[in-house]
Amino acid sequence: MILSETSRTPKTAPQSQFLTILSREEALERFEAALFPRDLPSEVVSLDAALGRVLAEDVAAPRDVPGFDRANVDGFAVRAADIETAGPARPVTLALNNEILACGIAPRIAVVTGTATPISTGGVIPRGADAVLMVEDTEPLDEVRIEVRRAVAPGRFIAFASSDLALGETFLRVGARIGPPEIGMMAACGIDRVPVVRQPSVAVLSTGDELVQPGEIAGPAQVHDANGAIVCATIRENGADAKFLGAFPDDEEKLEAAMRGALARHDMLVLSGGTSKGAGDVTYRILDRLGEPGIIAHGVALKPGKPLCLAVCDGKPVVVLPGFPTSAIFTFQDMIVPVLRRLAGLPPRSDASVPARVAVQIPSELGRAEFAMVSLVKGEDGLVAFPTGKGSGAITSFTQADGFVRIEPLADEWPAGKEAEVSLFSSNLRLPDLVVIGSHCTGLDRILGLLARSGVTARSIAVGSLGGLKAVKRGECDLAPIHLLDEKTGRYNAPFLGEGMELIPGWRRMQGLAFRIGDARFEGTSAEEALRRALADPDCLMVNRNAGSGTRILLDKLLKAARPSGYSNQPRSHNAVAVAVAQHRADWGMTIAPVADAAGLGFLPVAEEHYDFAIQTNRRDRPAVQRFIETLQSEAGRQAIRRAGFEPV
Repeated sequence: MILSETSRTPKTAPQSQFLTILSREEALERFEAALFPRDLPSEVVSLDAALGRVLAEDVAAPRDVPGFDRANVDGFAVRAADIETAGPARPVTLALNNEILACGIAPRIAVVTGTATPISTGGVIPRGADAVLMVEDTEPLDEVRIEVRRAVAPGRFIAFASSDLALGETFLRVGARIGPPEIGMMAACGIDRVPVVRQPSVAVLSTGDELVQPGEIAGPAQVHDANGAIVCATIRENGADAKFLGAFPDDEEKLEAAMRGALARHDMLVLSGGTSKGAGDVTYRILDRLGEPGIIAHGVALKPGKPLCLAVCDGKPVVVLPGFPTSAIFTFQDMIVPVLRRLAGLPPRSDASVPARVAVQIPSELGRAEFAMVSLVKGEDGLVAFPTGKGSGAITSFTQADGFVRIEPLADEWPAGKEAEVSLFSSNLRLPDLVVIGSHCTGLDRILGLLARSGVTARSIAVGSLGGLKAVKRGECDLAPIHLLDEKTGRYNAPFLGEGMELIPGWRRMQGLAFRIGDARFEGTSAEEALRRALADPDCLMVNRNAGSGTRILLDKLLKAARPSGYSNQPRSHNAVAVAVAQHRADWGMTIAPVADAAGLGFLPVAEEHYDFAIQTNRRDRPAVQRFIETLQSEAGRQAIRRAGFEPV
């Protein structure tokens, strides 16, 4: 039992507790300071046992997903340039190649000018093709020819290699709670063993002579023990393993033996007070004998919940809750759950269901209701929603999303800047401490991983360097990683900053031409000579990068007016470029050195580019930004960047 401030026990001297009533904030701060920081114990479990557990380490993709460029629809693999004039009144005829690319079939025949290859959804895109034409937009002329009545843009209906996950990309971070989408992501990568935080074992004791357990018959002046059941359920709900050890009478010797045994076998002890014989005073005296530092707070300015007692005994938290169920559960939810979730490796809880301004246009299809998944960040005037969709075959969209926006059947888009009601996937929405929008890099994964281990949550949204600069100017992010070369000055990044913006130096990474080892057009020569040979050979197929990326800007500068074969093939990542070359769907492309090395490709250096972070000056003093800068410039951060294959500034 926990006695009131004016109560006295007939067995002992006047109570010494409640000498100082602490505020909620001070009591919680003292409790957490006595417990943290601490390393959370971990264990490795099988994938099928990982549901609901918390990741103890970052998880990086051991392979590209998908591992090849694949079709998103049933139809024909084509060259977009061959049918760019096609229409209902001006059909274009294509000859069919003598193979059908069903799922699991490796292409044997390249798509050359004037030809097409039948392909199924999920089929491998053959060499030479840069788009997929839906079967509905064609008519068969005979067994070897089709008539095309619609043009398609390059890249249409293609899921590029690594468009979902790139080799080495960190796709789950330490502290993430594993649900069905995370299980699917790891399975898609071939991962079957998962490092997770070991669930804290929490012993729960009820105290009081008047208590009987549910299912037992309550005698005169007895009550059923509700607190034990409530506390155990709340513990399990928040990621820990509750062990109810029963109710104990108000006997100091028996209670001390039970408490010592519980602390010896478990990671945490929670007691719930009775209502007679001064058990509060008994518990107080016992805690003084169980280990240092002992009682942290006894008496908190809460209503209900004033008698709450918090202690740490040789590194293990001990909580004595008020006896009344309402007080017990209120104080446990408010004061103890935050600590319990930290011990379990879980993020803090938060509320949800929110309006948000949509950052960019979300296209939709007329006649169908569409649910666009979005990721939420904090803007200057409220929440901002970024669409996370990567296509119907992507598994990462769901795990990166906080909720979804419904687009009605009669609308063909959700306009940029328009406010939407975001239906949340979880009521435990918590916005990240740091928002990073711009160009992605595996070095950035390393820095954000270090931040996560220090308790700073971050959200990274890859939209390219130019997209990141726009997000900074609109106040939608803290940092925009960029690597943009200004052709006029020959300088990186600084010329692109707007008013009120500055650069945080990042690292240097080598861009160059990737090719298959043994290709005589590239082997043993310089990048300039290799590029000259590639442009002189019409059969030398390149793989490009998407417009707006720093790599594309550098590549266009090298190519000048040249538009070699494969120029319209424009995946959105370095890994996709490397995979295209490694799988003989292209002969060369521009990527960064670590990606080329990981893919087993040859590499000819072109330029050491600057990967820096644009920021609005008025955001530099935000605590999360300061932690990012400190981590970036720390020795641990610099070593992490070097391990990723880059050179810190």
